Amino acid sequence: MPDQTETRVRRERLRASLREERANGLVVIARPNVRYLSGFTGDHGALLVTHDRELLFTDPRYETQAAEESDCDVKIAKGPLIKELSAWIKRLRLKSVGFEHSRISFDDYTHLKEFTGGIRLTALKDVVEALRIVKSAAEIATIKASVRLNSAALEQALRHFKLPMTEMDLAAEIEYRMRRLGADGPAFETIVASGKRSALPHARPADLPIQHDELLLVDMGANVAGYASDMTRTHAVGKLGPKRRRMYRAVLEGQLAAVDTVRPGAPCASVDRAARDVLRAFGMEQLFIHSTGHGVGLEIHERPRVGRKEKTKLETGMVVTIEPGVYEEGFGGVRIEDTVLVTAGGCEVLTTTRKELVVL
Repeated sequence: MPDQTETRVRRERLRASLREERANGLVVIARPNVRYLSGFTGDHGALLVTHDRELLFTDPRYETQAAEESDCDVKIAKGPLIKELSAWIKRLRLKSVGFEHSRISFDDYTHLKEFTGGIRLTALKDVVEALRIVKSAAEIATIKASVRLNSAALEQALRHFKLPMTEMDLAAEIEYRMRRLGADGPAFETIVASGKRSALPHARPADLPIQHDELLLVDMGANVAGYASDMTRTHAVGKLGPKRRRMYRAVLEGQLAAVDTVRPGAPCASVDRAARDVLRAFGMEQLFIHSTGHGVGLEIHERPRVGRKEKTKLETGMVVTIEPGVYEEGFGGVRIEDTVLVTAGGCEVLTTTRKELVVL
C-alpha cells in the first residue's frame, strides 16, 4: 500500500469544511476528487466521507486495486455504486449529507435522493476543489516531473520534423514521445495547427500538410502519475513576414509581463490585465479571445481561472498556466504558454522550453 499520510491529511481538512457546512458527510463522485481524497486511480469509484469514516465504493473489477491503493474502507458493490453508497448513508444514520454541486449527474442525484429517503441533501460548491487549489510539496514535485517530460517530448518530436509532415503526424509523434518517456498519456488531445488554422485556439490536428513559411502552433500536455502539465509554443516553418513576427513579439512580451505579475497576493485579474495591456499597446487586444490562464493539477483545467473578472488572489503553492494568444481569422495565430508555480518570493516558471521564436 502506498503512503497514505497525505490523503489522510486531505480528508481531515475536508472534515473541517464539512463541520463549517454542518454536514455529517460528503458524497464524492468526481474521479479527480475521489483520487485526491482516497488514492484510488480506477475509473469507477465513489467515496463517502463522514466525520469519523471514509468508505470507498467500487465494483468487483477493482477490488484488489482499491485495497492496494487506498486505506479507506473498501466496499464492493454488485449493482449501482450510488445505491450501495446510499444504503450506507442510512446504515450510518447520517442526518445531513453534502454532494458535489457541479460534479454529480442528474441521474446520480435523483437516485441519491430516492435511495436516502428523508435525509437532508446539501449541494456543496467546490468543497474539494478548494482544497486542491494549493498544491502540496509532493504534488508540486509530480507536476514538475510532468512539465519536464512534456518539454522533452516536444524536443524529441521536433528532431523528427520534416516537410511534408501533416498536423496529425506531428501530434502522433509528440504523444508517442510522451509515452516513451514514461507518461501515462497526454493530458488532453494534442493541438497542432499550421498556417491559417493556427487562428483556431483549440484546433484539432488535421490530415493536412504543415505549411511552409507559416506559423505552427503546438499546445500539449503530459499526464504523469495523474498530474498534468500544459505548454504551448508557436514556431516558424521557414520565413515569416513582418506582420507574423510582430504578432509573435506582442504575445511574447504580453506573456512575460503576465508572468512578472505572478506573486502571492496578486489577484488573478491583475495577471490577466498585464497581458492585455501589452497586447493593447500593439493594437491586438481585440484578437485575444480567451483568458490568460488556469490552474492545473489532477485536471488540466482547474481553479483558479486567470481571467478578467477573477478575484481569487494567488497563494504560494498554486500552479497556473500563463497563455496569452492572438488569433486573426484567415491569417494565423500565436500563443505562448508556460506552467508556473507561485512561490513565496514570486513565481517559478516550470516550463524549460525556450520561448524565442524557433525556425523549423
